[in-house]
This record gives sequence, C-alpha cells and structure tokens, in this order.
Amino acid sequence: MTNEQKAIKATIFSIIGNTCLAIIKGLAGFFGNSYALIADAIESTTDIFSSFLVLFGIKYSNKPADENHPYGHGRAEPLITFLVVGFLITSATIIGYESIANIGSDHDLPKSWTLYVLGAIIIWKEYSFRLVMKRSKQTNSTSLAADAWHHRSDAITSVAAFIGISIALIMGKGYESADDWAALFAAFFILYNSYKIFRPALGEIMDENLHEDLVEEIRVKALLVPGILGTEKCFIRKAGMKYHVDLHAIVSAKISVKEGHDLAHELKDTLRKEIPELGHVLIHVEPDDYS
Repeated sequence: MTNEQKAIKATIFSIIGNTCLAIIKGLAGFFGNSYALIADAIESTTDIFSSFLVLFGIKYSNKPADENHPYGHGRAEPLITFLVVGFLITSATIIGYESIANIGSDHDLPKSWTLYVLGAIIIWKEYSFRLVMKRSKQTNSTSLAADAWHHRSDAITSVAAFIGISIALIMGKGYESADDWAALFAAFFILYNSYKIFRPALGEIMDENLHEDLVEEIRVKALLVPGILGTEKCFIRKAGMKYHVDLHAIVSAKISVKEGHDLAHELKDTLRKEIPELGHVLIHVEPDDYS
C-alpha cells in the first residue's frame, strides 16, 4: 500500500467515525440536557468537513509534477491544513460564545446516562488519534497530522464534558453551569491545538529548517557511494509527503567532469533508493582540496 493510499484510508476512517459521533453526541446532548455534549457534536460536525478537505488535499498534493509545477503539488497540503485550522477556530468560537451565553441561564441538570456515552466516545477518539497519527508519521503528511489532532482535541473536549457533567450531577441543583464551563474550557483547548497544528504547516510553507535528523541520515547514506568523500551544505524543504533536497557532495579534484557527473547521478539514485520519502534531489559536486 502506497503512502497516498494509507493516508486516504485513514481520512475515510475519520470521516465515517466523525459522522457517527456527531449524530450520537447531538442526540445525547439534546435528550440528556448537556450543552457540553452538544458542543462536542458541533466540533465533530466541523471535523467531518475538515476531513473532506484533508482528503482533497492528499489527493491533489500527490498529483505528479508537470510543466507548471516541476516540484509537484505537495504545497497544497499545508494550505489545506490552514483551512482545517480555520474550521477548528470557528468551532471553538461558536462553542465559547454559546457556553458563555448558557452559563447565566437556567437549565436542567444533565442526565446521568450521558456519562456512559462520553466514556465510550473518549476511548474511541483516543484510539482514532493514535491510529491516524501513526499513519501521518508513516506518510509524512501534515494535513493527516492535523486530522489526528482533531481526534485528540475531540477526546479532550469529551473529557472536559465528562468532568463538567460529573460535577453538576454530584453537586446537584445550582451547579448546572459546570457543564457549560466544561464546554468553555474545551473551546480554549481547541484554540491551543489549532496553534499546534498551524505551526508546522507554516514552517513547511516557509521552508523552515526542521529536518536535522533527515540531514544526518542523508550524510550517512551518501558515504555508501564509492567516490563520495563527504558532504557539505544540505538543504531540505518539505512539500506534501516528499522532501526535496539540495546537497553539496565532495569528490576528488582529480576526476573528470564526466566522472563527477556520473557520481552525482549515482548518489542521487542511492539516496532515493535508501530514503523513499525523498522527492527531487539536486547534487552539486565540490572538489576535494586535499586530493
């Protein structure tokens, strides 16, 4: 299974899961008098749309390079991540506004059975987070990582709802707003997670140097090629699921231009074979001053 297929499968899993949970949370919140659950349902609904965006981004970013896009279409993925963050911020704003409005209003205590619903949701969402995050690491997908953090933020908001409902039920009359305070806390947590998702995507767009481990791996693999004496500059930029590399390779100053050219091609082929996530690799040949 290719990285693209793994990512698509994980995104479809998210879409189906979020659709089912949005319905369950909405019904449980309405009939169980829990605004925290309704807030959870709102977030799950936005998660459905954001997962569709992720699916589109993964498919588009994996289109092959063409005349107008010689490095491929990978930069579409962080752009989609920005849209996903927009959905998260919107849902957090709605949840926060409604929570504040409900804190001062009279309403019934939540039903005790909503805790069982939340318990099952928390377990499922944490499992979903771990599964999708595992796929994001396997595929180097920032948008899939954003989708995974949606699951984790959903799990945390459900934990907040669980605590709020528990307080309201234990303390009784006069503590109905504990449920609303839990929803408000969840809104702030969603905003915090939005930043955590936004930051690496911004780094990808700005070609920020965030890949020291990969640089070291490239330097080690380069020495596997006979004739490559070492490496100098190594610049990496991430686009979608691929890493594009500019590498300065040191060779003997005594070899011909053609031999240096052939070594550069051999090095490029070796790196792409040893590190499959590499995309475009540009090798600049440097002469060894001590030859």
